[in-house]
Amino acid sequence: MNILAEMLLTEPAPMAIWAALLLATLPALVVLASPHNVRHPGRALIDTVGFLRRRAERRDEERRQRLEEALHASRYAEEIQVAADQAGLAAQRWQGGWEDACERVDAAWREWQAADARRARSRATAAFGTPYTAKTPAEYAYRERFLHRAVEEATARGELPAEALADALSGRNGWDARLHPADQERVVQQVSADYLARLHERAAEAERAAWRDAARARRNRDSLVREAAIAEARAAAVEHLIPAAGVTSREIFRPAFA
Repeated sequence: MNILAEMLLTEPAPMAIWAALLLATLPALVVLASPHNVRHPGRALIDTVGFLRRRAERRDEERRQRLEEALHASRYAEEIQVAADQAGLAAQRWQGGWEDACERVDAAWREWQAADARRARSRATAAFGTPYTAKTPAEYAYRERFLHRAVEEATARGELPAEALADALSGRNGWDARLHPADQERVVQQVSADYLARLHERAAEAERAAWRDAARARRNRDSLVREAAIAEARAAAVEHLIPAAGVTSREIFRPAFA
């Protein structure tokens, strides 16, 4: 018995012969297993073949479902990885936008502080009073030209909004061409400092919004990276169910009973 077992385990040909003999005798065993089958052997064989066919079809259906699930897991892993890569690029762009916003805040702060320093010096000189000038038509014309030129230059430097020049030319919103040039200079510096302070506040608000957007993009990237890692692990676990290249589905699901 030991010699027979060793031969069956080491030699494939005897094992194949024994399997073929077992399959050949299976119909006879089925017929002899029941008195009803002995009386109706043809029906018993038909039922047996039908049972074996249905069983093979169920196995094929289960294999097909497992294959579809494995293919779905593989496709999902690829798609979520692409989404994670795109989210990483988007996070980099949002990070770059936030860094640019930080630079604009710093620049707006420096410009505001410089304008505020000029306003402080102008206030200090106001203690000495305004030089006397004769109020003649020529003097008023000079004052008007001085105001227009001062506002125009400040607007060109970005220290005043564009509409300030139109207001100065028409004498609106506190621009008074009748003031002494020293007083006009103080008004220009005051309005400029206030305007640059508002610009700094807007830049700070934009920087805070950019930070929130960058943080949201990083969270989205991190979430997709984690999901991609999980999907990759799931796909790797069922990768063995996917046939190798060149193997067709007809070969995978070849019917057991043609």
